[in-house]
Amino acid sequence: MTPPHDSQSARTASYEAPPSIRVLLADDQTLVRASFAMLVESARDMEVVGQAATGREAVELARSARADLIVMDIRMPDVDGIEATRIIAADEDLAGVKVLVLTTYDTDEHIIEALRAGASGFLVKDVKPAELLDAIRTVAAGESLLSPGPTARLIARVLRGPGADTFSSATGGPDCLSERERQVLTLVARGLNNTEIADALGLSPLTAKTHVSRIMGKLGARDRAQLVIVAYESGLVTPGVGG
Repeated sequence: MTPPHDSQSARTASYEAPPSIRVLLADDQTLVRASFAMLVESARDMEVVGQAATGREAVELARSARADLIVMDIRMPDVDGIEATRIIAADEDLAGVKVLVLTTYDTDEHIIEALRAGASGFLVKDVKPAELLDAIRTVAAGESLLSPGPTARLIARVLRGPGADTFSSATGGPDCLSERERQVLTLVARGLNNTEIADALGLSPLTAKTHVSRIMGKLGARDRAQLVIVAYESGLVTPGVGG
């Protein structure tokens, strides 16, 4: 006779918990890493799979620990976070690894270099705990974390600075886009997600997502972060206007 609890066991066995986001923490300050590790481990959908004190260690651990996402400090000894991000983005074996960089905001103008290197977004280092967890989820899901307002102004200021190269000139810029696609690109650059873009333009979220994907294809952009760079470098979006 089949034990009465077997059917329940079968149902339990068939249930699969959502996969955890495998997070690697890269920061040269031990206390910062420890604090972030405690926070990440407190989330049911995340786990810390490694901690690195240098960019070189971050690259090595990204390969060995099979991380999904790296919370990457910019200023680290040996290899800094920008170069580490560039190495990771160029490695085909690490194609699925996302990088979320940290910045001191007002003093750290290397953020655009990090985005060009392959980062999917960035956070201010004094970010609130809940915001860090939400940011990890957002970037791990394939979205770029680019907030409107101060973030947009920082991006624009750095892009206008001396020595700024042009990503848009390499892709042809927004001239190849339709009018609707230019509208969508403008909203992406101002930090709106697909649902917000859909609401703003009277579209369905799926249509908004399709537009974003087509824009990325036409511009040869890897992600939304590069779309923001194109929008500012081309002058499609002006700092302080609508942001």
